[in-house]
Amino acid sequence: MEAQKAHVLVVPYPSQGRMNPMFQFSKWLASKGIKPTLAPTLCFSKLMDTTAISTHYGLPIKVRPFSDGYDDGGFIQAGSIPAYLDSLKVNGPKTLAQLIEKLTEEGDPVKAIIYDGFLPWALDVAKKFGLLGVLFFPESCSVNSIYYHVQRGLIKVPLMGPGPSTVSVPGVPELQPWETPSFVYNGSYPEWFAWVLRQFSDIDQVDWVLCSIFYEMEKEVVDWMSTMWKVGTVGPTIPSYYLDKRLEDDKDYTFNRFKPTTSVTKNWLDTNPKNSVIYMSFGSLAKLSEPQFEELAWGLRNTHKNFLWVVRESEQAKLPKQFIEETSGQGLVVGWTSQLEVLSHEATGCFVTHCGFNSVLEALSLGVPIVGVPQWFDQGTNAKFAEDVWRVGIRAKVDDKGIVGRESLEECIREVMEGEKREELRKNADKWKRLANEAMDEGGSSDKNIDEFVSFLVGC
Repeated sequence: MEAQKAHVLVVPYPSQGRMNPMFQFSKWLASKGIKPTLAPTLCFSKLMDTTAISTHYGLPIKVRPFSDGYDDGGFIQAGSIPAYLDSLKVNGPKTLAQLIEKLTEEGDPVKAIIYDGFLPWALDVAKKFGLLGVLFFPESCSVNSIYYHVQRGLIKVPLMGPGPSTVSVPGVPELQPWETPSFVYNGSYPEWFAWVLRQFSDIDQVDWVLCSIFYEMEKEVVDWMSTMWKVGTVGPTIPSYYLDKRLEDDKDYTFNRFKPTTSVTKNWLDTNPKNSVIYMSFGSLAKLSEPQFEELAWGLRNTHKNFLWVVRESEQAKLPKQFIEETSGQGLVVGWTSQLEVLSHEATGCFVTHCGFNSVLEALSLGVPIVGVPQWFDQGTNAKFAEDVWRVGIRAKVDDKGIVGRESLEECIREVMEGEKREELRKNADKWKRLANEAMDEGGSSDKNIDEFVSFLVGC
């Protein structure tokens, strides 16, 4: 079978942070002759406002949605985690199956389903139609190894309180309990945690496991995973323009949940010297408390360094009164921007981040040192790796109320930008930037893995 006749359905979980890696991988598949169709939820597809994404390097990537049962507002319309997950579990398999049947009727049958691990029922749909089932992990392999061991009963949760002093799983450095994902440590959001664990209940039945990292990031845990499943690291899953530049028009993620103020931030960054600007952003989902906003705000001001702070419009009311006015000569606050353009700009010297995995992966790939201010989910583990494994940043300490104080933030920023660790952090950041480029470039570890996966699709 010719490569262009290998049609795959790519099914992401409906959030920007999980959509982008799978969409980027779809672009690489298209560049190598595979025909990918992106299948977001119907509500999410309305935000994308397109039925196909044209490329200069391969077949267009069509967008064909399925329903989660809340077509007008998704999670917000559902109103709660249990309500949304229950609806997704009931309606997702049914409407995804209907989509596969429709594509077959149109003469465009699907050969494989590449699905986000947060949608484990997609494997059942694949098996029902005799399709290949490919699991895609947008988070780190170490985090997934921890979840796997919890799901198999090898780690008892929650870890908070009396229990083991450290946590150890194959291929992963020894962790303090509080350095594991928040679900594992404190048992928060039990419905969501149960959903996360379910992705490992039938992992032994998948045909491939794909990971958005590049091999050099987590060699040991990838090697351990490879003893059990067919594993391929295919990242970093960020636009080619910022890495190897082999996909000529791949300059952004194509989809943004919020409208970026790209020209405003670029023009402002252009006025600043090299490595002088603090960039701070907590992603598309984090909701910080007003006390935390206040501490971050005054911590930034007290550095007396220029800063660019992304605060979503829905969160800006939490900023201290007069903060923007008082720091107008020092910083710029915007509702959203292109993080890739900011991190790749030579003026950016430090990234204060919640350590969502995409943000960490972007910083690692673009050579920007990190100050970690993790909030929940896998972010504490990602911050641990940024500081102690990849050695590209430091973690801010929290007080007894779980808040990063202004003094702690200021101290971390100064350490990264002008302290004793500055040169070491920059050297390590440059090293990871080089390794990320090499992984995606022709003949690199990720490029070879993508080629092997393509050959597998075509040969089956």
